[in-house]
Amino acid sequence: MKIGINRWTMPGDWSFERCLKAAKEAGFDSIEFNMAEDGVLGFEAKEAEVRQIAEMAERIGVELSSLSTGLGWQYPLTSPDPAVREKGLEAVRKQLQIASWLGVDAILVVPGLVTEETPYDQAYERAQEALRQLLPDAERLGVKIGVENVWNKFLLSPLEMRQFIDELGSPYVGAYFDAGNVLVMGFPDQWIRILGKRIVRVHVKDFKTHIGNIAGFCNPLQGDVPWTRVNASLREVGYDGYITAEVEGYPRYPELGLKHIAESLRQVFG
Repeated sequence: MKIGINRWTMPGDWSFERCLKAAKEAGFDSIEFNMAEDGVLGFEAKEAEVRQIAEMAERIGVELSSLSTGLGWQYPLTSPDPAVREKGLEAVRKQLQIASWLGVDAILVVPGLVTEETPYDQAYERAQEALRQLLPDAERLGVKIGVENVWNKFLLSPLEMRQFIDELGSPYVGAYFDAGNVLVMGFPDQWIRILGKRIVRVHVKDFKTHIGNIAGFCNPLQGDVPWTRVNASLREVGYDGYITAEVEGYPRYPELGLKHIAESLRQVFG
Protein backbone atom coordinates (compact mmCIF):
# COMPACT_ATOMS: atom_id res chain seq x y z
CA MET A 1 0.00 0.00 0.00
CA LYS A 2 1.11 3.54 -0.72
CA ILE A 3 0.44 6.50 1.56
CA GLY A 4 -0.95 9.75 0.21
CA ILE A 5 -2.36 13.11 1.21
CA ASN A 6 -5.37 15.06 0.00
CA ARG A 7 -4.62 18.56 -1.22
CA TRP A 8 -7.27 19.98 1.20
CA THR A 9 -4.84 19.30 4.06
CA MET A 10 -2.56 22.01 2.67
CA PRO A 11 -3.07 25.80 2.77
CA GLY A 12 -5.48 27.02 0.12
CA ASP A 13 -3.03 29.50 -1.40
CA TRP A 14 -0.36 26.91 -2.21
CA SER A 15 0.34 26.32 -5.89
CA PHE A 16 0.18 22.88 -7.50
CA GLU A 17 3.96 22.79 -7.54
CA ARG A 18 4.29 23.69 -3.88
CA CYS A 19 1.73 21.04 -2.92
CA LEU A 20 3.57 18.39 -4.88
CA LYS A 21 6.96 19.34 -3.44
CA ALA A 22 5.56 19.48 0.10
CA ALA A 23 4.02 16.02 -0.29
CA LYS A 24 7.32 14.66 -1.57
CA GLU A 25 9.37 16.27 1.21
CA ALA A 26 6.99 14.99 3.89
CA GLY A 27 7.42 11.41 2.68
CA PHE A 28 4.14 10.75 0.88
CA ASP A 29 4.02 8.51 -2.17
CA SER A 30 1.05 10.31 -3.68
CA ILE A 31 -1.30 13.27 -3.59
CA GLU A 32 -5.00 13.53 -4.35
CA PHE A 33 -6.17 16.75 -5.96
CA ASN A 34 -9.75 17.99 -5.87
CA MET A 35 -12.09 19.27 -8.54
CA ALA A 36 -13.69 22.63 -7.72
CA GLU A 37 -16.28 24.70 -9.50
CA ASP A 38 -13.70 27.14 -10.83
CA GLY A 39 -9.98 27.13 -11.54
CA VAL A 40 -7.61 24.80 -13.35
CA LEU A 41 -9.47 21.74 -12.04
CA GLY A 42 -12.95 23.21 -12.48
CA PHE A 43 -15.86 22.95 -14.88
CA GLU A 44 -13.88 24.87 -17.51
CA ALA A 45 -10.70 22.81 -17.11
CA LYS A 46 -8.51 22.61 -20.22
CA GLU A 47 -6.65 19.46 -21.21
CA ALA A 48 -3.28 21.13 -21.74
CA GLU A 49 -3.27 22.79 -18.31
CA VAL A 50 -4.36 19.62 -16.54
CA ARG A 51 -1.72 17.53 -18.27
CA GLN A 52 0.91 20.02 -17.09
CA ILE A 53 0.03 19.05 -13.50
CA ALA A 54 0.59 15.38 -14.31
CA GLU A 55 3.92 16.18 -15.93
CA MET A 56 4.93 18.28 -12.93
CA ALA A 57 4.05 15.44 -10.56
CA GLU A 58 6.15 12.98 -12.56
CA ARG A 59 9.08 15.39 -12.57
CA ILE A 60 8.88 15.94 -8.81
CA GLY A 61 8.38 12.24 -8.12
CA VAL A 62 4.91 12.14 -6.57
CA GLU A 63 2.12 9.91 -7.89
CA LEU A 64 -1.40 11.20 -8.46
CA SER A 65 -3.72 8.76 -6.73
CA SER A 66 -7.23 9.90 -7.63
CA LEU A 67 -9.45 12.95 -8.01
CA SER A 68 -11.81 14.01 -5.25
CA THR A 69 -14.44 16.75 -5.08
CA GLY A 70 -16.91 18.36 -2.71
CA LEU A 71 -19.32 19.31 -5.49
CA GLY A 72 -21.56 16.35 -4.69
CA TRP A 73 -22.78 18.25 -1.64
CA GLN A 74 -23.56 21.35 -3.67
CA TYR A 75 -25.13 19.51 -6.60
CA PRO A 76 -26.42 16.21 -5.19
CA LEU A 77 -27.30 13.49 -7.67
CA THR A 78 -30.39 12.82 -5.55
CA SER A 79 -31.79 16.37 -5.45
CA PRO A 80 -35.56 16.74 -5.99
CA ASP A 81 -34.69 19.48 -8.49
CA PRO A 82 -33.91 17.99 -11.94
CA ALA A 83 -31.71 20.99 -12.80
CA VAL A 84 -29.55 20.37 -9.73
CA ARG A 85 -29.28 16.67 -10.56
CA GLU A 86 -28.20 17.55 -14.10
CA LYS A 87 -25.53 19.89 -12.73
CA GLY A 88 -24.33 17.06 -10.53
CA LEU A 89 -24.07 14.77 -13.55
CA GLU A 90 -22.15 17.45 -15.41
CA ALA A 91 -19.74 17.74 -12.48
CA VAL A 92 -19.01 14.01 -12.37
CA ARG A 93 -18.58 13.82 -16.14
CA LYS A 94 -16.05 16.62 -15.99
CA GLN A 95 -14.37 14.96 -13.02
CA LEU A 96 -14.00 11.75 -15.02
CA GLN A 97 -12.49 13.67 -17.92
CA ILE A 98 -10.05 15.58 -15.70
CA ALA A 99 -9.02 12.33 -14.02
CA SER A 100 -8.27 10.83 -17.42
CA TRP A 101 -6.12 13.84 -18.33
CA LEU A 102 -4.28 13.52 -15.01
CA GLY A 103 -3.64 9.85 -15.71
CA VAL A 104 -5.53 8.56 -12.66
CA ASP A 105 -8.03 5.73 -12.81
CA ALA A 106 -10.41 6.54 -9.93
CA ILE A 107 -12.54 9.41 -8.66
CA LEU A 108 -14.46 10.05 -5.45
CA VAL A 109 -18.20 10.61 -5.78
CA VAL A 110 -20.69 11.49 -3.06
CA PRO A 111 -23.69 9.42 -4.24
CA GLY A 112 -26.35 11.78 -2.89
CA LEU A 113 -28.09 13.03 0.22
CA VAL A 114 -31.12 11.97 2.24
CA THR A 115 -32.97 15.08 3.44
CA GLU A 116 -36.46 16.11 4.50
CA GLU A 117 -37.15 16.81 0.83
CA THR A 118 -35.41 13.67 -0.45
CA PRO A 119 -36.70 10.46 1.16
CA TYR A 120 -34.31 7.54 1.53
CA ASP A 121 -35.98 5.33 -1.08
CA GLN A 122 -36.03 8.12 -3.65
CA ALA A 123 -32.37 8.91 -2.94
CA TYR A 124 -31.48 5.27 -3.59
CA GLU A 125 -33.32 5.22 -6.92
CA ARG A 126 -31.99 8.59 -8.09
CA ALA A 127 -28.41 7.77 -7.12
CA GLN A 128 -28.44 4.52 -9.04
CA GLU A 129 -30.13 6.16 -12.03
CA ALA A 130 -27.43 8.85 -12.08
CA LEU A 131 -24.58 6.37 -11.82
CA ARG A 132 -26.04 4.28 -14.65
CA GLN A 133 -25.98 7.40 -16.82
CA LEU A 134 -22.35 8.03 -15.85
CA LEU A 135 -21.02 4.51 -16.35
CA PRO A 136 -20.58 4.79 -20.15
CA ASP A 137 -18.31 7.80 -19.60
CA ALA A 138 -16.38 5.97 -16.89
CA GLU A 139 -15.92 2.92 -19.11
CA ARG A 140 -14.90 5.00 -22.14
CA LEU A 141 -12.28 6.91 -20.13
CA GLY A 142 -11.11 3.94 -18.06
CA VAL A 143 -11.79 5.69 -14.76
CA LYS A 144 -13.59 4.01 -11.85
CA ILE A 145 -16.26 5.80 -9.82
CA GLY A 146 -15.64 5.36 -6.09
CA VAL A 147 -18.81 5.94 -4.08
CA GLU A 148 -17.78 7.34 -0.69
CA ASN A 149 -19.41 6.60 2.65
CA VAL A 150 -19.99 10.07 4.08
CA TRP A 151 -22.26 11.71 6.64
CA ASN A 152 -25.15 12.03 4.19
CA LYS A 153 -27.73 9.87 6.02
CA PHE A 154 -27.46 7.44 3.11
CA LEU A 155 -25.91 3.99 2.57
CA LEU A 156 -25.52 3.62 6.31
CA SER A 157 -24.33 0.01 6.46
CA PRO A 158 -21.74 -2.05 4.59
CA LEU A 159 -24.42 -4.53 3.57
CA GLU A 160 -26.45 -1.79 1.92
CA MET A 161 -23.43 -0.25 0.20
CA ARG A 162 -22.42 -3.68 -1.09
CA GLN A 163 -25.91 -4.22 -2.48
CA PHE A 164 -26.01 -0.72 -3.96
CA ILE A 165 -22.76 -1.33 -5.86
CA ASP A 166 -23.57 -4.88 -6.94
CA GLU A 167 -26.94 -3.85 -8.37
CA LEU A 168 -25.14 -1.49 -10.75
CA GLY A 169 -23.26 -4.48 -12.15
CA SER A 170 -20.16 -2.73 -13.46
CA PRO A 171 -16.46 -3.00 -12.60
CA TYR A 172 -16.31 0.78 -13.08
CA VAL A 173 -18.22 1.55 -9.88
CA GLY A 174 -17.00 0.60 -6.43
CA ALA A 175 -16.48 1.98 -2.95
CA TYR A 176 -14.23 4.85 -1.96
CA PHE A 177 -13.98 3.73 1.64
CA ASP A 178 -13.36 6.26 4.42
CA ALA A 179 -12.24 4.56 7.63
CA GLY A 180 -12.89 7.54 9.89
CA ASN A 181 -16.36 8.31 8.58
CA VAL A 182 -17.88 5.00 9.72
CA LEU A 183 -16.74 5.12 13.33
CA VAL A 184 -19.80 7.06 14.49
CA MET A 185 -22.08 4.20 13.40
CA GLY A 186 -19.94 1.10 12.95
CA PHE A 187 -16.55 -0.55 12.74
CA PRO A 188 -14.23 0.10 9.78
CA ASP A 189 -12.69 -3.36 9.72
CA GLN A 190 -16.16 -4.90 9.34
CA TRP A 191 -16.95 -2.55 6.45
CA ILE A 192 -13.68 -3.47 4.76
CA ARG A 193 -14.28 -7.20 5.09
CA ILE A 194 -17.84 -6.92 3.72
CA LEU A 195 -16.99 -4.55 0.85
CA GLY A 196 -13.86 -6.51 -0.04
CA LYS A 197 -12.76 -6.22 -3.67
CA ARG A 198 -15.31 -3.47 -4.27
CA ILE A 199 -12.98 -0.99 -2.53
CA VAL A 200 -11.21 1.08 -5.18
CA ARG A 201 -9.60 3.69 -2.91
CA VAL A 202 -9.24 4.41 0.82
CA HIS A 203 -9.45 7.65 2.76
CA VAL A 204 -8.25 7.79 6.36
CA LYS A 205 -8.80 10.20 9.19
CA ASP A 206 -9.20 9.63 12.91
CA PHE A 207 -12.28 10.24 15.05
CA LYS A 208 -12.82 10.80 18.76
CA THR A 209 -15.95 8.89 19.64
CA HIS A 210 -16.46 10.68 22.96
CA ILE A 211 -17.06 13.87 20.97
CA GLY A 212 -19.24 12.10 18.41
CA ASN A 213 -19.81 14.96 15.98
CA ILE A 214 -17.87 16.70 13.22
CA ALA A 215 -15.54 18.24 15.83
CA GLY A 216 -14.38 14.69 16.61
CA PHE A 217 -12.40 14.32 13.38
CA CYS A 218 -8.64 14.55 13.88
CA ASN A 219 -5.30 13.49 12.43
CA PRO A 220 -4.31 9.80 12.29
CA LEU A 221 -3.42 8.15 15.63
CA GLN A 222 -5.16 10.90 17.63
CA GLY A 223 -8.56 9.22 17.92
CA ASP A 224 -10.31 5.87 18.22
CA VAL A 225 -9.94 4.28 14.78
CA PRO A 226 -8.71 0.68 15.34
CA TRP A 227 -5.73 1.11 13.05
CA THR A 228 -4.26 -2.36 13.52
CA ARG A 229 -7.56 -3.97 12.55
CA VAL A 230 -8.00 -1.59 9.60
CA ASN A 231 -4.56 -2.51 8.28
CA ALA A 232 -5.14 -6.22 8.80
CA SER A 233 -8.57 -6.23 7.15
CA LEU A 234 -7.32 -4.29 4.12
CA ARG A 235 -4.56 -6.84 3.65
CA GLU A 236 -7.03 -9.67 4.20
CA VAL A 237 -9.23 -8.51 1.29
CA GLY A 238 -6.18 -7.96 -0.92
CA TYR A 239 -6.23 -4.16 -1.05
CA ASP A 240 -2.82 -2.83 -2.07
CA GLY A 241 -3.71 0.64 -3.37
CA TYR A 242 -3.44 4.15 -2.01
CA ILE A 243 -4.15 5.12 1.60
CA THR A 244 -4.93 8.84 1.45
CA ALA A 245 -5.19 11.03 4.53
CA GLU A 246 -8.00 13.59 4.29
CA VAL A 247 -7.49 15.64 7.43
CA GLU A 248 -6.99 19.18 8.66
CA GLY A 249 -3.29 18.92 9.39
CA TYR A 250 -1.57 21.76 11.25
CA PRO A 251 -2.95 25.15 10.12
CA ARG A 252 -0.04 27.14 11.58
CA TYR A 253 2.80 24.75 10.72
CA PRO A 254 1.53 22.89 7.64
CA GLU A 255 4.85 21.31 6.65
CA LEU A 256 5.32 19.87 10.13
CA GLY A 257 1.77 18.56 10.09
CA LEU A 258 2.32 16.83 6.77
CA LYS A 259 5.44 15.17 8.11
CA HIS A 260 3.63 13.93 11.22
CA ILE A 261 0.72 12.59 9.16
CA ALA A 262 3.09 10.73 6.85
CA GLU A 263 4.95 9.25 9.82
CA SER A 264 1.67 8.12 11.36
CA LEU A 265 0.57 6.37 8.19
CA ARG A 266 3.97 4.70 7.79
CA GLN A 267 3.67 3.48 11.37
CA VAL A 268 0.34 1.80 10.57
CA PHE A 269 0.69 0.71 6.95
CA GLY A 270 4.43 0.67 6.32
